[in-house]
Amino acid sequence: MVFKGSSKSSTKSIRFVDELRQEMATISDNKSKQAPYRSIPKAEMIVLDAPGLLDDYYVNIMSWGKNNVLAVGLGPTLYLWNSVDQRIHKLFHVREEDNWPTSITWSEEARTLAVGYTCSNLQLWDAESSKLIRSLQGHSERITSTAWNGHILTSGSRDKSIINHDIRARNHLASCIKKHSDEVCGLKWSNEGDRLASGGSEKQLYIWEASKMSSSKFLHLFTDHCAAVKALAWCPYQHNVLASGGGWNDRCIRIWNTQKGICIHSIETKAQTSQGDIE
Repeated sequence: MVFKGSSKSSTKSIRFVDELRQEMATISDNKSKQAPYRSIPKAEMIVLDAPGLLDDYYVNIMSWGKNNVLAVGLGPTLYLWNSVDQRIHKLFHVREEDNWPTSITWSEEARTLAVGYTCSNLQLWDAESSKLIRSLQGHSERITSTAWNGHILTSGSRDKSIINHDIRARNHLASCIKKHSDEVCGLKWSNEGDRLASGGSEKQLYIWEASKMSSSKFLHLFTDHCAAVKALAWCPYQHNVLASGGGWNDRCIRIWNTQKGICIHSIETKAQTSQGDIE
């Protein structure tokens, strides 16, 4: 061993070595914490009977909550199936004819269900107490898509409008957008809650900024799909990336960079794409 240089220079070199060791240890810890690749099963885990399931591509009558409970509308009845104990609970049964649930969405904390109906009404249900909390008005035709963003519930309808409801306020109508030229069948808020994607039966996909929705000014309009845009999913680790799926005449999934407003990838599916196919 040979000592060389002043004590100050040796201190600097020792400090540098310590910083390098700490950096390498951090990298090693991050590698060990990386999640393993998902193992996707090749066969179904369970098959559930679904008598009365509405055969309509445009409706959204199934929603899986963070509480591991599946909410599904079977005709005029809404059921809750608990995947942990396999128990089935009937939340409600609609008595009016032809006024069935057409959109079902769990809230983010999985305590409240937003239910849209054929006859344009929108309701909030408490799943634990099986009680109706509130009815929200604003649409004139059936509601086929709903999406939560904190205390904001967004609904899309066959009347071609998108409504933001502030469920905390007595006057719940926060904003209303009328840009789609046909039924709004797909809605999805980004994980950060700053952008909304909306798909319509007229084959159009809009990207909205939360801060500018009251002015009805959209950020992007994509017209690449050749059929209705129903399936929408935001990337969980790249907040500007969105996947969208088209209907039967389109049969593809498109990946978008919503920051630059471009399509970065397209996947042919040889079949129409529903919501669960891209989540």
